[in-house]
Amino acid sequence: MPTPEERPAEENPAERGSFADAEAAAAELSTTAEPLGATGKVFNRRSPFVIGMAGAAGVAVVYGLVQVIVGLEDVLVLIGLALFLAIGIEPAVAWLTRRRFPRWLAVTTVFVVGLLALGGFLTAAIPALVEQATQFVARAPGYLRDAQNHNTVLGGLNERFHLQQQLEALISGPGLGGGLLGAGRAVFSALTNVLILIVLTVYFVADLPRIRAGGYRLIPHSRRPRAILIGDEIFTKVGGYVLGNLAISVIAGVLTLIWLLIFGVPYAALLAITVAILDLVPVVGSVVAGVVVSLVALTVSLPVFLATIGFFVGYRLVEDYLLVPRIIGGAVKVPAIVTVIAVIVGGALLGVVGALVAIPVAAALLLLVREILYPRLDRT
Repeated sequence: MPTPEERPAEENPAERGSFADAEAAAAELSTTAEPLGATGKVFNRRSPFVIGMAGAAGVAVVYGLVQVIVGLEDVLVLIGLALFLAIGIEPAVAWLTRRRFPRWLAVTTVFVVGLLALGGFLTAAIPALVEQATQFVARAPGYLRDAQNHNTVLGGLNERFHLQQQLEALISGPGLGGGLLGAGRAVFSALTNVLILIVLTVYFVADLPRIRAGGYRLIPHSRRPRAILIGDEIFTKVGGYVLGNLAISVIAGVLTLIWLLIFGVPYAALLAITVAILDLVPVVGSVVAGVVVSLVALTVSLPVFLATIGFFVGYRLVEDYLLVPRIIGGAVKVPAIVTVIAVIVGGALLGVVGALVAIPVAAALLLLVREILYPRLDRT
């Protein structure tokens, strides 16, 4: 504390005494239990000044949040998708922790097993994919001649739907910058996003209990038990959907591979992987996959083309009425019309990512409506 001689000449002694009194009072407030003192009285919420400032601050905060969300849309999508995947992986981690695995070991085990499975799959699939890609490049001139020949089936389809022009426009794009260079940038951006997504998912899974507890602490104490029950039910639905959807996609890819190998359809491994990836997207994914595979089957023969269409129609019925109800039907109970609308809206808002998360989000909203909104409406 400065001595009277060290204080500035313009300092008012009365002000200094007032500040010294405040310092002494602050020292008395600080205790071991509350080193920063107890909270003071709240402001009068009915004061016009408080009301005006609260309203202005609310408008400013909402505007700022909107600007932040618009500016960080891509980053927020990655964060949300990573949290979505972490909730989906959590059941496997929880299963290990119930068997007395430390959480860090359970998380490490799940990701190591997942990476080993992915590595084994790529080791087995890459040689076949390279071979089939080489075959496609070698046969591309023949496909081009068939497309230009009006007497062939492929030529008739090309004449009617202008397939060749659309494919060339898709590959070349608006000049070199939009074609090869743009494709390179897109691949680099996709790889970067995948790496960021994996890292975020690992961190989210590792800290999910603390994230869960921190989120529930934002809810008032009187409502917290009810919020925990509803929130944990939502987590269960999301986890069941993620694991179930992944299992169904693997089944779709394996069955497609078997079918294509039986009938000698070219690029069987490449098409099976495409089917498995597209089947992750509800409703429309399997339809698009069926169209792509059927068109490739048309290069074999017309009967194989028709049989492949029948295969995908039959598989779609089996998936909708047997696999989905048994694998994820118990976790996510969403009416069919809500499923279709949710996928359409999610796809329109966030593209493929929105379509992927649309069904569990719809299930969570239905749960909130059933448990919160309907009871309140019934009491009014």
